[in-house]
Amino acid sequence: MKILDSAQAAAFKEFVDAHEAFLIVGHKDPDGDCVASSLSAAAILKAFAKECVLINAGPFKRPEIRQFESQFTDQVPFLSQADRKSCGLIMVDCSEFSRLGDFGQALKGFDTFIVDHHKTAETPDGAKAIIDPTSPAAVCLFTMLYEALVGQPDPETAKIMFLGLSTDTGFFRFLREDSAPVFELAARLVRYGANPNKMYNKITGGKPYSTRKLLGLLLTKTELYCNGKLAITYETMEDTKNYGQEGRDSDLLYTALLSVEGVEAAVFLRQETESSCTGGLRSLDDIDVSAVAAKFGGGGHKNASGMSVDGKIATLIPQIVKEFSRVL
Repeated sequence: MKILDSAQAAAFKEFVDAHEAFLIVGHKDPDGDCVASSLSAAAILKAFAKECVLINAGPFKRPEIRQFESQFTDQVPFLSQADRKSCGLIMVDCSEFSRLGDFGQALKGFDTFIVDHHKTAETPDGAKAIIDPTSPAAVCLFTMLYEALVGQPDPETAKIMFLGLSTDTGFFRFLREDSAPVFELAARLVRYGANPNKMYNKITGGKPYSTRKLLGLLLTKTELYCNGKLAITYETMEDTKNYGQEGRDSDLLYTALLSVEGVEAAVFLRQETESSCTGGLRSLDDIDVSAVAAKFGGGGHKNASGMSVDGKIATLIPQIVKEFSRVL
């Protein structure tokens, strides 16, 4: 992870100073990092007496973020032309308007600042940005922005920041030998008031029983491809109806699949509608799943990416296997 430099902090502060109010928005189907980054951005704005509205299309299905749902709206507030000119847009944990949900198009045209860490991130025309693919979580960038511009976060803000860092790093198990700066940042958050033990229990506990039933079902559906290097499983609309209404434990699913001897990449597909699917891709070591996700209009990190794509599971699986055969 690179250390945020003074020029980046100054650019963000200049953006804050240039507007009276802000819209803060993250990608749909938010995770801990997306929510923590949104709330951290709001904390910075609050320190400078700036008004903001937190927007997210949801759903807030993950147990560890459900408590924050009431702080967000899934509607873009109506703004006059004059208000739009004085309002800044801060996009967190993504850089594509298409990933924001149905209201993505309505947010184009605002003066925009993006803070993201995905390898596939690109800066839209006219937008300002801090994009660092070496950062394991977008909230790391907001933590450093807060420290540079405001000072030491209060304990509650530190806990929220630690939540985002913990979820996007798989509670630090995804980090590699060059991750000393990340652990140093985590140590600062602990000094500020975060509790690793309580956070781990918060992230891993409280799962509905139905998610365990769904996990078992998904494991039974798993098939191996590419000489046993690729594991693919899927969730039908009927599966979602029967077991997925209260959420799912995708992290445990990926952990189970990638722990199989010989497996280097895992894919989880979910049929969202009759004509569309979402997919999660995970990998070990040097396998770049973001390159595969990009072929289907998605993206993300080298070892963790996602996608939303038109089609049905039965036709998508052969296409996905074909793309993975190029990299496995």
